[in-house]
Amino acid sequence: MKKPAVYIITNQRNGALYTGVTSDLVKRVYDHKALLYNGFSKKYGCKYLVFYELHDTMEAAIQRETQIKKGSRKNKLMLIERVNPVWKDLYDDII
Repeated sequence: MKKPAVYIITNQRNGALYTGVTSDLVKRVYDHKALLYNGFSKKYGCKYLVFYELHDTMEAAIQRETQIKKGSRKNKLMLIERVNPVWKDLYDDII
């Protein structure tokens, strides 16, 4: 899925949340699942895609990522719950 996207991955329901932006969501989430990135997502085992939004431009995706990251944890949880109330791993939906 080569389209700019904002995404949130987690290690478990209500667990650690990592928000990111990418131009290739399938590859990026695969890499997170394989724990290829050193840093927060690897340290906390964040590999379940629970939220994503596709955007027309990378600039729009980066702006949205910034907005989400500036928001509170409560807002991130509400965002996830609104589109994915059971916290299903959405990876299979995008491949």
